[in-house]
Amino acid sequence: MSNFIRMEMYEAPNRGIPGCPPGLEYLTQVDQLLIKQKVELVEALVGFESNNKYEVRNAMGQNVFYAVEENDCLTRQCCGPMRPFTIHVLDNYGQEVITITRPLKCMSCLFPGCLQEMEVQAPPGNTVGYVVQQWHPFTPKFLIGDENLEPVLRIKGPFCGWSCLPDVDFEILTVDEISNIGKISKQWSGLLREAFTDSDNFGIQFPMDLDVRMKAVMLGACFLIDFMYFESAR
Repeated sequence: MSNFIRMEMYEAPNRGIPGCPPGLEYLTQVDQLLIKQKVELVEALVGFESNNKYEVRNAMGQNVFYAVEENDCLTRQCCGPMRPFTIHVLDNYGQEVITITRPLKCMSCLFPGCLQEMEVQAPPGNTVGYVVQQWHPFTPKFLIGDENLEPVLRIKGPFCGWSCLPDVDFEILTVDEISNIGKISKQWSGLLREAFTDSDNFGIQFPMDLDVRMKAVMLGACFLIDFMYFESAR
């Protein structure tokens, strides 16, 4: 087994839950996830941007998925955090269960035409939802849509996507933005790690009974938020 996973793994549930994409059965049992980006030594020392790698854990610290960015060297170095990418989310058996794709687009909160979007497939080839940035001059806002881009949820972040506090919360809201049902939190990783790397920790909280496909889309939203607001340009 890959050295990337060095922790206790959860026991996979039985497959075949009606209405649940294969490989996502475990998400029906959780209301929170922890995403830990792996620190790349070369990137920390010399600033050479490498493909991002993440461990996705449950509340007990067990690895439930791991995610790997697919990109070429030139795109990573030239486009930085604006770069297009495909992120492959694998289970503990190495089976790809989610594919997350971000196209190349300019990124600016000042221009309505420069809005980010992301497609989430589960399993690969089967679109389950989208994350689409909504224009606002100061506040990060995103629409969470289903496979037909019909609105399901919204995400609202803090002023300009950052905060002086150790943790930064992006609220998960109902479509009418009246009720807060969860959050995506960027968590403090320690002074040295924050200062010399762009490796971040995130937590996602959502209702236990949220559609498992939307839980997968929330995972994609977390990666997009990481790249847009916390991935340092080199």
